[in-house]
Order: sequence, then C-alpha cells, then structure tokens
Amino acid sequence: MSTSAKPAHPKNWLEARAEGLYCAPARAFIDPVRVVGRAIITHGHSDHARSGHGAVLATEETLQIMAVRYGEDFTRSRQAAAYGEVVDCGDVRVTLFPAGHILGSAQVLLEYAGGRAVISGDYKRRADPTCANFELAPCDLFVTEATFGLPVFRQPPTAGEIKKLLKSQAIFPERCHLIGVYALGKCQRLIAELRRAGYERPVYLHGALMRLCEAYEAMGVTLGDIRPVAGVPKNELQGEIVLAPPSALSDRWLCRLPDPVPCAASGWMQIRARAKQRLVELPMVISDHADWDDLTATMADTGASEIWVTHGREDALVHYARMNGMNARALSLLGYEEDEVE
Repeated sequence: MSTSAKPAHPKNWLEARAEGLYCAPARAFIDPVRVVGRAIITHGHSDHARSGHGAVLATEETLQIMAVRYGEDFTRSRQAAAYGEVVDCGDVRVTLFPAGHILGSAQVLLEYAGGRAVISGDYKRRADPTCANFELAPCDLFVTEATFGLPVFRQPPTAGEIKKLLKSQAIFPERCHLIGVYALGKCQRLIAELRRAGYERPVYLHGALMRLCEAYEAMGVTLGDIRPVAGVPKNELQGEIVLAPPSALSDRWLCRLPDPVPCAASGWMQIRARAKQRLVELPMVISDHADWDDLTATMADTGASEIWVTHGREDALVHYARMNGMNARALSLLGYEEDEVE
C-alpha cells in the first residue's frame, strides 16, 4: 500500500498548542509558556524564556542570561547554537539567526520536508550596539510579533532621543535625570547609546539593574563607568543620569535623588497619554521592537506566503498581510504579556 508524502508547507507541521508553538517533527516547542520536554528559546525575556524545561536549545548568550535570571539549574539539559549553525532536531534542521532584539536574541529557522518556517521571537531592524543586527531569513511561513503592530507606531531615530536627553541634562544641571528602563536589554542599550553619543560620565544604576549589566560585560559588551546609586550622597547626583526599573519612578526610593527629572525609554512613550499617566517629564521613544514600517517590510522581505501574527496588535497586521496577497492569521497564544516598558 502506498503512502502519500508529507506536505512540505510548514503550516502542516507547525501548530499552536496551550504550551506554545509546537513543531511536531522536531518534537519541540518554540518559546513555550509552560514547562515542556524540549524547548527552543528565542531570547531571555521572561515571557519567552522560562525555567524548568527538560532540554533547552538557544544561543550561548541566551543560555547565560537564563542562568543569571533563574539559576544554573534552570534546565536539565542545555545546548548552545551559534548564529548560522545548523542543528538537527529529529528530522528538522534548526538554524538561529540574529533578531536584533537584545543580546543573544534569535529568530528560529525550521527546515523540514522542503518547507521553511521562521519564528521571529521579538525583533528590531535598527542597529543596536549591544547585540548582533537583525538578519533576514527567507521562508515559506513567517511567525511575527506585533507589539507595535499599528500604523501610529513609527519610531524616530534613536540618536535624536539620546540628544534630547543630553540637552535636558545641560538645561537642568542641578537635577538628576531618572530614566525608567527594563532590566534586560533596554538598560544596557541605553548606556551603550549614551557612550556612542560621546557621554563618558558615570551612569548610576538602581541595584536591581546591576547583575544583568555585569552579565553583559562578562559577555563582551562594554558599558563604561557604571556605578550603583546606593550610598552615593544626594548632592553628588546633581546633573547625573540614573537608571532604574520603571516601578521605581513612583517609589519612595526617589527621595534619595536631587529633584529628579522623571524619564522613560520605551516605544510606548510615543503615546502622550501614557507618558502623562506615568508622570514622565521626558519621554524617550526608544524601543527594542520593530515599529509598523519594519514589521510590514519584514513580512514582505521574507517572501513568505503565510504569515502568523502573535504577541501584540494582531488584527492590523493580519489585515495588512491579507491586503497584500499573503495568507495570514492571528495565533493569539496565551502567556505572552505586553510589556509596557519596551
């Protein structure tokens, strides 16, 4: 009795399950939100990388970040893959490509039965001094994030936002500038962008940010003179830049700072109402996600005939893809939470 060959298109061997996106021939989940036997992890943010999986495949940087955040025993078995290295996972060829999101972030290319699928994870196409730049991976099916998947989200040049901060610092030399940043990725990128702009003074950090900055430096990302703010006399912080988790901007911790200028570095700062709601005086539109123009360009650039959209504003991107001749649907995976500090 003859059997028909397995369909080549990835839509026939990828599926959304309660645990996350599942590749049956590889017997592996990509960024699962529940504990599974085998996981391929795109990057170290907690809505993508969780502890407890039986085996984890990721870049070496992502594995190190997970170890810092969750402990060395975050998985029973770990396997590091370099960008461009092919790893056999069952009958599937797995290759990681830079996603440009944070240090170690990767897109996952799955090749099986003649079909190619790319799961983007989170990504951006702008240059970032703290991580490898995004690399396009052509495919038949592209799974894209949609954090800023609305036409209103078009981000200005990062250099201009840094210049805005330094101008404010010069205008208010008696105040410190307190910037709310996410501990992983945004903190280190903002420091590196300041250094790229020629800023050589110390950058002071809330204690919650120190460990990951030290991890970045251990992995070769130079951040310059960074110091914990704890114990520094209040008057010595006049005119300085202080980074802290966004929650600290409304905490009694502020009392130790000299008349702080509340700032926030986030793609959400493009929405004035959000900046006002958070009492942010200096909103800085700096995001580690692709904006609308880069999301739509990437969908087209991959050459994919099938687009799956997840993690954000799915409807607008699905509509755009369909209007431009691509089959598209929203995955609506549970557990991928919108992070308003991005």
